[in-house]
Amino acid sequence: MQSLQEKASEWSGVDSADAFAIDNTNLFQTLGLQTFINLSTNFYTRVYDDEEEWFRSIFAGSKKEEAIQNQYEFFVQRMGGPPLYSQRKGHPALIGRHRPFPVTHKAADRWLHHMQLALDTTTDIDADSKVKMMNFFRHTAFFLVAGDELKNPQAPCKHATNKPATE
Repeated sequence: MQSLQEKASEWSGVDSADAFAIDNTNLFQTLGLQTFINLSTNFYTRVYDDEEEWFRSIFAGSKKEEAIQNQYEFFVQRMGGPPLYSQRKGHPALIGRHRPFPVTHKAADRWLHHMQLALDTTTDIDADSKVKMMNFFRHTAFFLVAGDELKNPQAPCKHATNKPATE
């Protein structure tokens, strides 16, 4: 049986080395807090304005401001900054925190679509950091899809056709 990380690599098209290249540098130090706030604001503005009702409905029970804060605090913590998320909410426990939501292949693809657009339009992120971040996001999105299968094993994920981000 494949591990969740192995499934994430297979479905995302991003191997673990590329997914976790974010650990080889301190992106928080490189980019700063405001950049992560800008990225998360840009992302959630797109999500809450999404034309697809099924996708917007996933986030309907969350306040936009809280979603932005949760995301940028997690990103800051995961990418070399202070443990803002854990200090406020405890261990990130991504699979557990996403358990109430339908984390499907289709939802992951839509989430990644908005994140790619947010990265592309957040001008204070350099190209190398964008590639590293998108590889991490893609792998993590499909890690959550694999985790979602634990609660719903009869609905396996289709393999992603996407490849890792490149410059």
